[in-house]
Amino acid sequence: MRKIDSSDKMKLIRSDIRGRVYQKSLEMSKQGIHITRLNTGNPATFGFGMPNSVRNALLNNADKAVAYCDPRGMDEARQAIIDYHTSRGIQGLELDDVYIGNGISELASMICTSVLSAGDEMLIPMPYYSLWTNAVYLAMAKPVYYHCEEENGWVPDVEDMERKLTEKTKVVLLINPNNPTGQVYPPEAVKKVIEFARRHELLIISDEIYDRLIFENIPFTSTASMAPDIPVITTNGLSKSHIICGFRCGWAVISGPRDLTEEINQAMFKLAAMRLCGNALTQLVIPAALNDPESTQEMITAGGRLYEQRKAAIEELDKLQEEGLITYNAPQAAFYLFPKVSDRIVVKDDIQLAFDLLESKHILIVNGTGFGWPAPDHFRMILLPEPDELRKAIRDIGDFLRDYSQA
Repeated sequence: MRKIDSSDKMKLIRSDIRGRVYQKSLEMSKQGIHITRLNTGNPATFGFGMPNSVRNALLNNADKAVAYCDPRGMDEARQAIIDYHTSRGIQGLELDDVYIGNGISELASMICTSVLSAGDEMLIPMPYYSLWTNAVYLAMAKPVYYHCEEENGWVPDVEDMERKLTEKTKVVLLINPNNPTGQVYPPEAVKKVIEFARRHELLIISDEIYDRLIFENIPFTSTASMAPDIPVITTNGLSKSHIICGFRCGWAVISGPRDLTEEINQAMFKLAAMRLCGNALTQLVIPAALNDPESTQEMITAGGRLYEQRKAAIEELDKLQEEGLITYNAPQAAFYLFPKVSDRIVVKDDIQLAFDLLESKHILIVNGTGFGWPAPDHFRMILLPEPDELRKAIRDIGDFLRDYSQA
């Protein structure tokens, strides 16, 4: 019998977050080597616990999740999502505009499959989160990368969007707050993207899952709240804000003029119905979680774990920056930052850099090219270890970089 080949589409799929360096770290862990994991945003593995509000909602209502629910999601959960996004300024939402899925990961594929035809193009920020690029490829469409300005807080470069625009462009993606850079886009920057989309009659997808994890009261404005006249799909979820990544609890909200979004909504319903419904157990916790902002706020204010870890990281990274080993933008949201290795350090292959750091210091990072950055001079790290462990890891990265060269 002949070998069964995989689909050609899979040749383009990648996720360096769990790529070759990650696999090597697993082998080292099995050998009893302690690895400091700065690679993935999975808070529960660092000792964060889910809020009691979520636990009680799940335990007290489990019988309600035995049957299939509406393919879009449970009514109570979708109403809580509408109330949340209405409070964020999005207008005119109804129950049938909301789709609850098994994380944004599932919804990204559903959205791209619903919206994109073979050969269509979607503008994606560079650096990007590979989920969206992979979803575009699986839809047999083409991701086109627009530049984000590192020297200006990683904001989208609308002029570059204009240069990348073609007759096949259909969608522009925003990730705000951003993964991998940890930045929050100022409203003025988002308005420029909205004006671009309006001018060229494009759909906006706005991934806003980190909108509840913003430090120092930095202002955030939901994209759809500033664009009631154009189609916007807003994605969000509870994985990070309420420490339940494994619940796979995300949603998508379709807004804008209904005559412009009707076909997208119908297509989304077909895909939702194909998989019958999202995980009903996890939908039970959505109303309780969205009515419990305090548990999230406790993490990001003074004395909270995320606040103190971010503070520790900034203090140590500032020292490396002053020494000329890296440059970086201080994280404003989420768990991530995207430092640049100094030009004086010769790096030709950032995957090799990550391997060498893992071997030398037992620290796991993700190479910047894994997020679509074109030069091998960046890496992504997370802020989830306890402050003392994070401080040590950053100092060790400094020790490693002082004498490092791929010349």
